[in-house]
Amino acid sequence: MIIVVDTNIFVGACMGSEPSSDVITACLSEKHMPLMGAALFAEYCDVVNREELFKACHLSKTERNELLDIFFGVCRWTDIYFGWRPNLKDESDNHLIELAVAGHANCIVSRNIKDLTRGELLFPDIRLLTPEAFLQRGNI
Repeated sequence: MIIVVDTNIFVGACMGSEPSSDVITACLSEKHMPLMGAALFAEYCDVVNREELFKACHLSKTERNELLDIFFGVCRWTDIYFGWRPNLKDESDNHLIELAVAGHANCIVSRNIKDLTRGELLFPDIRLLTPEAFLQRGNI
């Protein structure tokens, strides 16, 4: 399955959240193909280095970056040639929808489902799933 993995799922995996860890593990074991684009790449690189966000994390900054490098290694780079704007109220979330459309993703896995479903444009072929819902559908 082709998926877009929001940064909040990677953060959850680093913090030890089982559902998020299971999603990342499924990508690392190549059960699913995560997409990566320029905006999501920049967001991942920024978020993984926010020390205040990871105060309670069992992984060091170096370990988080190593895991991120490994994750990037299994992602399929996807160029976005068309912006679907305006769409979402939170401009910073539009890149997830655009990446999913450009890469023909089956779903976006995120903890931010509420904001992602409030778009002006609908893409019925792209499911928006929490990690729990993704796992319940037998995707691991």
